[in-house]
Amino acid sequence: MLRINIVTIFPEFFAGPLSLSIPAKAAAAGGVAYQLVNLRDFTHDRHRTVDDYPFGGGPGMVMKPGPFFEAVEFLGATAPIVLLSPRGRRFTHADAMRFAAGQELTLLCGHYKDIDERVASHLATEELSLGDFVLSGGEPAALAIVDATVRLLPGAMSDLDSARTDSFFDRGISAPSYTRPAEYRGHSVPDVLLGGDHARVAAWREAESLRRTREAEARDGAAWAARARDIAARDARLAEAERLAAEKAAKKARAKAARARARARDEGHA
Repeated sequence: MLRINIVTIFPEFFAGPLSLSIPAKAAAAGGVAYQLVNLRDFTHDRHRTVDDYPFGGGPGMVMKPGPFFEAVEFLGATAPIVLLSPRGRRFTHADAMRFAAGQELTLLCGHYKDIDERVASHLATEELSLGDFVLSGGEPAALAIVDATVRLLPGAMSDLDSARTDSFFDRGISAPSYTRPAEYRGHSVPDVLLGGDHARVAAWREAESLRRTREAEARDGAAWAARARDIAARDARLAEAERLAAEKAAKKARAKAARARARARDEGHA
């Protein structure tokens, strides 16, 4: 059985989704057990405070490290301990398969502006993201990871072959799917799917899967190239700012040295 621990300030967020559909079936089949841990149970003030102002100033609030460390210690959790964060590596199907093959998974859900970096550096064993966007908290990301993981467990799906033909399951993007009616509002199902030739259908699906995968790779490649250009431009701006700051500091130092020399000369003439 896989034990999934979810550490959050909103355990009620998960109550409904985990009691429905595939997550519920996986639990009923004995493949997974969920444990929701309220982070506020590991605070030590009457207000059950989990956040504080950031050192160094700045907007927003930062979640304190103590409650996270104490919650994980209470669980006795072992790796993987995953912090959901937009800074993390992007979650993939390979991660879901790895988690499904394990015995325990702990998900740490942040909120507010950020989480104290010591949670990422010294508690979590990995940091994962759903993509290049920011959510209001780690809860939706954690739920997505749970769903992607538990659907791979025995008993979660009545038709495991359906999962094996999904996108990213030992393949790229899956081929398009169609169902009845064969024509809808002038849009027809490809003839190859209606002819009953299973070999031709399999070949068509393989070709469509390859086409879609190549399109996605080209799209993602272009996005990453644009991101690399943005990073290079930002690096150039930072380098220019550092150069100007160094010039300013050097000018200030020269001026200070000149004043010191002038005072020395004045004192020598006195």
